[in-house]
Amino acid sequence: MGNCNLLALCLLNFLATQDVVGVQILSKSKLEKCERNSASDSLNCTKKIVLNMAVPSGSSGGEASIIAEIVEVEENSTNKMQTLRTPPVLTVSKSAAYVLYELTYIRDVPYKPEEFYVRTRKCEPDATARVVHICERLRDESGHIIQSTQPICCPCGAKRRMPTSCGNFFDKMIKGKANTAHCLRFPGDWFHVFSIGQWSLGFSVQIHVKSGSKASEVSVGPENRTVVSNDNFLRVNLIGDLVGYTNIPSFEDFYLVIPRQGGPGQPQNMGHNFSMWMLLERVRFTLDGLECNKIGVGYETFNSQPDFCTSPFWSCLHNQLWNFREADLSRIGRNQLPLYGVEGRFERINQHPNAGTHSFSIGITEVLNTNLVIELRADDVEYVYQRSPGKIMSINIPTFEALTQFGVATVTTKNTGELEASYSLTFTCSKEVSLMEEQYFLMKPKEVASRSFKLYPTTDQAAKYVCSAILKDADFSEVDRAECQFATTSTVLDNGSQITPFQLPKKKENGFVDSIKLVWKRLWGNIVDFVIGKSCRKECAQFFDFSCHIQYLCLSWLVLFGLFLAIFPTVLVVIWILHQKGLFDPVYEWWEGMFGAKRHPTRPTWKHRGERKHTQSHRHGSRHYQNHGSGYHKRRSHESHKKHKHSDRDTDHFLHHVHRTKDKGGHNRV
Repeated sequence: MGNCNLLALCLLNFLATQDVVGVQILSKSKLEKCERNSASDSLNCTKKIVLNMAVPSGSSGGEASIIAEIVEVEENSTNKMQTLRTPPVLTVSKSAAYVLYELTYIRDVPYKPEEFYVRTRKCEPDATARVVHICERLRDESGHIIQSTQPICCPCGAKRRMPTSCGNFFDKMIKGKANTAHCLRFPGDWFHVFSIGQWSLGFSVQIHVKSGSKASEVSVGPENRTVVSNDNFLRVNLIGDLVGYTNIPSFEDFYLVIPRQGGPGQPQNMGHNFSMWMLLERVRFTLDGLECNKIGVGYETFNSQPDFCTSPFWSCLHNQLWNFREADLSRIGRNQLPLYGVEGRFERINQHPNAGTHSFSIGITEVLNTNLVIELRADDVEYVYQRSPGKIMSINIPTFEALTQFGVATVTTKNTGELEASYSLTFTCSKEVSLMEEQYFLMKPKEVASRSFKLYPTTDQAAKYVCSAILKDADFSEVDRAECQFATTSTVLDNGSQITPFQLPKKKENGFVDSIKLVWKRLWGNIVDFVIGKSCRKECAQFFDFSCHIQYLCLSWLVLFGLFLAIFPTVLVVIWILHQKGLFDPVYEWWEGMFGAKRHPTRPTWKHRGERKHTQSHRHGSRHYQNHGSGYHKRRSHESHKKHKHSDRDTDHFLHHVHRTKDKGGHNRV
């Protein structure tokens, strides 16, 4: 073999994607392989395009397909990108992944073993059907009696296996003593039991390549990893999965049970009633039928259990298939996943290709990438590429703060030619700015495109930087260059925003005592807040904001509001008391002296009212005197004499008051 020369493949153009997240190109190359014959010194070289790609599964491990077009390669001799004149169209279809398990038939077991009993008075192990009915001994196809199928006779009584009445004395004497016949029978369905062995991973990847009028197709899988098409144009190698599956279950400690198909023994077809398929641990089975309360219990074990007649009815027949099936149905009714059934726990049961009569498979729900190496013969490949001039229109870099932020340089370019072509753009700055990756893009004729570069200065000081942008065409020749400058501001450290002080974690309170302390602390805080009115002052700015004060009720506001309401009646009561004490008499005198004389020229109005009241009282007294006799007349005469004297003094006081008013005012005011 001669030497091999690798050339990098540059671009894949994806035309369509269906039911797949994406495809990852691990490496791409063009391989030139040369072969030397022993009969000749000349080299027979074949050019091949080699594509190493990762194809993921669809959602939940389902089917996936992609369609790609190989449009550009890189020549090793010139290091230039070359466009293929007739791009090959590549279609990759991956089937759903599954796990296939090996099965080995074990035996058949009853779905629901049942215990029957018959009330009789003549129970015997060899009794006929006329006496024990269903519990008569069973016979095989040849007429031979099956061992341990005879009935077990138990006496009557309240504490027996099946409580029954023994009847009266005459029944015992005439008909015989009552008893019950018990037997085990299997009247229902039967299930096949399979052991589960090793598993194998299964899927297939179909690759179809069309180049011009030529089409090639191959299919690879774990069982056939390397395939070459009939025309030798396409060669595919399945490398494997990039990461191993992690959720593939192993059932080596389980038995698979399925409904019986046809007669007893190994089935010819497993059927498709997946709702009845169950996976149960091996410890739940008794393959020889000699253990109670396990799947597959036999006649002998049932009949020979100790204390048979005093044991509960249906003893030795628990934990059977129907019990697990009923438990699953109960969970499904509560919208829960089953614990034992296959359907509902796994996806795509026995949906693998070429599923046989004794196969069991489940779908894989993981989405993993499958590594493929695809080789295409490229002896007759023709290359073509388009070049077009371009120009850098502008460079924009806003000022930013060094270190704490990054700057963005926006370079605007234009295709000034008449053809659609590819370009590359580099942007380099002085040493204090980190390097930036070169960008590749396409531009249509007269199209203006903007590309962005992130600038990361290496110093926190304010500085000015010089950068240059270089635009290259499809031939990697420089078509335009532009320079620019930008400045950064120094980094400002704000301790309040950038440095968070360390705070001790709050101690978590535990225990009954801590809970009591916390409740008391909160209660005391609410009482203090109610008294001092902290929440009222904080939330309610206005005193007469009733809705707010009702929401944040506190004692201080209630006291202040009560005092405010008490001001008005208190003032009125004080004024009334002062009036009763005569404190306002000078005011009354002054008022009557100023305005009351015009209505009453001889005396003030308030005195006149008093005398009028006195007169009314005197009249009332006279009437009272007429009603009570002479004794009362003497007392009233004496009191009238005193009041007369007092009235004379009041008159003198009034005259004196009028005299003073006359001297003071300069004229007589009446």
